[in-house]
Amino acid sequence: MPLSADHPRLEDAITLLDRLIAFPTISLQSNLELIGEAAGWLEAAGARIRVWNSNDGSRANCLATIGPENANGGIMLSGHSDVVPVTGQNWTSEPFKMDRRDGRLYGRGTCDMKGFIAAAIAMASDFSALPLTRPVHIALTYDEETGCLGGQQLVRDMAAEGILPSVCIVGEPTSMRIIEGHKGCYEYTTRFTGLAAHGSLTHQGVNAIEYAARYITRLMDIREQLKNSTPASQRFEPPYTTLQIGRIKGGVSRNTIAGDCAVDWEMRPVQSDDARHVKSEIERYVQEELLPAMRERAPDAAIETEVIGEVIGLLPASESQARDICAALTGDTKTDVVSFGTEAGLYQEMGTSTVVCGPGSIEQAHKPDEYVEIAELGRCLNMLEGLKKKLTA
Repeated sequence: MPLSADHPRLEDAITLLDRLIAFPTISLQSNLELIGEAAGWLEAAGARIRVWNSNDGSRANCLATIGPENANGGIMLSGHSDVVPVTGQNWTSEPFKMDRRDGRLYGRGTCDMKGFIAAAIAMASDFSALPLTRPVHIALTYDEETGCLGGQQLVRDMAAEGILPSVCIVGEPTSMRIIEGHKGCYEYTTRFTGLAAHGSLTHQGVNAIEYAARYITRLMDIREQLKNSTPASQRFEPPYTTLQIGRIKGGVSRNTIAGDCAVDWEMRPVQSDDARHVKSEIERYVQEELLPAMRERAPDAAIETEVIGEVIGLLPASESQARDICAALTGDTKTDVVSFGTEAGLYQEMGTSTVVCGPGSIEQAHKPDEYVEIAELGRCLNMLEGLKKKLTA
């Protein structure tokens, strides 16, 4: 039976979402105010709070635990607190002020993914009132959109304290479908250092942009190769590992040979061997062809790649406690895979059975006038309502 869109905590969740949207927690910027307020709400609801700061202290993760003191077992509800920028987008309402109209809640982060966070927090006091036999954890992370940086720290800090949930539901926007698999997401910036010179003296300079272009061309060649190495059983769309260039920045003027250039690029592998192949092939090309050619004229020329994030994919499992629980809670036994990345693979890797299931559609994420359907938020609350029996059995 499909989940109902009505729930007694729905207006509470909408009020919480309104407040969460007011925090402009754009990735790589501070989320401390949001974490502080959310931690206060959860503590008031009876949760035990752990806050772990990022290395520079400007951002933080929060893990709220309700129920038995034992650290292991239980169910974790996970959501990232950061959102993507709104710069250059044409919104019809204020992006950081929630707008309720036509059965929808508009605002940056409403579906990706503060709607799920609001629903989880709204249910916290209900969980606290129960004689729980295993804990429920609510995890809020930072900088998911820029390489799952907060999620990577969270799993390290949880491991250090011996916390290992049995099941995790990552509430990314899936229209409440159960997602059991997704591609990895590997992000890089490759910087080229050449030798600047006057535009008329090309024999004296080393044009970093030109070498960056050759590097990109080689990546595109590798991309075509990957299309032919796709396992026949893949369910992703597209079914092969993707690779794309996000941004190029270099040079100072059209009549100056560019001394520097930076290329932002990513790949989304369907299998770990593809990621290893891309990295080894492009590094071989750099060491055997590009760098020797650059250093003939500029001994100090360099090509350096910075790893922004290497987030593993979520692998469909033949047996999955998380999938079974979500199917029982939602009444939907169908599962799917997606091409976008989440923190779910990190939790799976630490030994927690994990799926992705949350309110809102990925079609609305990152766009102007992002929204979540109020009815979808209600269905999410009813899914979490069903956890009560799982946590007290």
